[in-house]
Amino acid sequence: MTRKVIRPYLLSLIILIWIIGGVFVFTATNAYAADESRKTDIYTNLQLFNEVLIKLKQNYVSETDDEELIKSAINGMLGSTDPHTTYFTADEFTDFTTSTKGEFGGLGIQIDKKGDYITVVSPIEGTPAYRMGLTAGDRIIRVDGVNIVAASTDDAIKKMRGPVGTKVTLTISRPGIADLMDFNIVREIIKIKSVPYSFKLDNGVGYIRISQFSENTDRELKAALDSLEVQKIRGLIIDLRFNPGGLLDQSIDTVNEFIGPNKLVVETKGRIQNSNRQYFTRLNRKPKDYPIVVLVNEASASASEIFAGSLQDWDAGLIIGKPTFGKGSVQQLFPLSNGNGIKITTSYYYIKSGRCIHKEINDRLLQGKEVSEADRAAVDKKAKDKIYYTVKGREVFGGGGVTPDIEYAPDFLTNLGVELRRKNTFFNYAVDYMVKNDHSVRPDFRVSDAVYDDFLDYIKKQDIKYTQADLDSTSAYIRNSLTSEIIGKQYGEKKAYQITLGLDAQFQKAVELFNKFDTLDQMFAYADELKKKGTK
Repeated sequence: MTRKVIRPYLLSLIILIWIIGGVFVFTATNAYAADESRKTDIYTNLQLFNEVLIKLKQNYVSETDDEELIKSAINGMLGSTDPHTTYFTADEFTDFTTSTKGEFGGLGIQIDKKGDYITVVSPIEGTPAYRMGLTAGDRIIRVDGVNIVAASTDDAIKKMRGPVGTKVTLTISRPGIADLMDFNIVREIIKIKSVPYSFKLDNGVGYIRISQFSENTDRELKAALDSLEVQKIRGLIIDLRFNPGGLLDQSIDTVNEFIGPNKLVVETKGRIQNSNRQYFTRLNRKPKDYPIVVLVNEASASASEIFAGSLQDWDAGLIIGKPTFGKGSVQQLFPLSNGNGIKITTSYYYIKSGRCIHKEINDRLLQGKEVSEADRAAVDKKAKDKIYYTVKGREVFGGGGVTPDIEYAPDFLTNLGVELRRKNTFFNYAVDYMVKNDHSVRPDFRVSDAVYDDFLDYIKKQDIKYTQADLDSTSAYIRNSLTSEIIGKQYGEKKAYQITLGLDAQFQKAVELFNKFDTLDQMFAYADELKKKGTK
């Protein structure tokens, strides 16, 4: 490939035009009109940048790539801001804008670069990566044996994507596990569905899972609600756990379904005047006449936090789970003249009660900076000290993220459970089981002692070692997972998912509320009692 080389005098001309154009833009937008000395500083510093660039071009020991130099300079400049202000190559810009369209090819993982490591932010439900057990926080060390530590996100994506049906091996480093792990994953067309699951529970309560907010979320949610309401549900659980967010307008339109029209949902506040905006519901929807409980956790972020916090602020739903992530900064995409693009943080989100969603300590974490337990404790204490009020006068906390009305932790997976899922044992055993049973099981199938013992023999052959104590603490998880996988092979992922909820502690806590109370006001009163007692 021929390398593009820009002569030093031409570079000087380009930089000069850039300086003049930059000063013009700053003046035209009035960003620096009130501070003439500041404009002079910018001009001086750009001249300094130009001087360094020319000296480097003229004197460096080997030939330099102009495009790489400029790209590195841009990335270095953006690195002094926050982790969400980023520069895209043309391919990266296309990939980023495509990710909210509802369909793309790949493995089904959302990734981000944290320090030197390409890190899994979240696996997308129903995708190959999700089924194989990749999880948030996994660091991708190698792709098909090629080391990608310190590689760019763009390079990592190119290595992981490929023709549908082909296999790729990801070597993963997982916190808490000493050895690297290999995951062999077959590439698929990834179809993103915002509402992958909705159904009516045995107690008459509806359940809706929203996995992210993409361009079809409002339409999918309304279809799910219409279907459930025809079935005469007496309440609704909305699951936003591990929902990384997405499109703001879709978050507002989904909130609209539960609070009605012409209600303030969120406003953005930034340094530039046109970054300050208020967003109201616009659709003629009637608020629901049944109680609503929303499940959140530490991986619920951005648009999902706006949704949960807005239902809380308008007293339209009770929130259960763990405090949310706190991604409340607003980015705007700017295409550049060469096909590349830039994403710039322009403002922060504030919901109806006045709470700011953003938790600034997370920016430090995402940039790979050290954050101590004392730092975390100080942030949490500060959040609890900031009290805001809902429309009905209930106390809610600020300081970043959304604090649930009832905080409730999930059950944690044992080490044996992690190893069984990582090696895809449940999926592989279920495939073999269905072959042996002519691909036919009853809808009420449950794992018998004989099937359980046969599975233990199977994992021994996979060189998975365990103690009796391991089995005692993991037995229920093994039985539930096997049942889910086997049922799913014949009756689909929805049936499989319903079975997995049977061991979901946070979900069961939500169901328990509906078994105790008939109205949302009763649930609010119960949550207030727990807060007074200091119960988590």
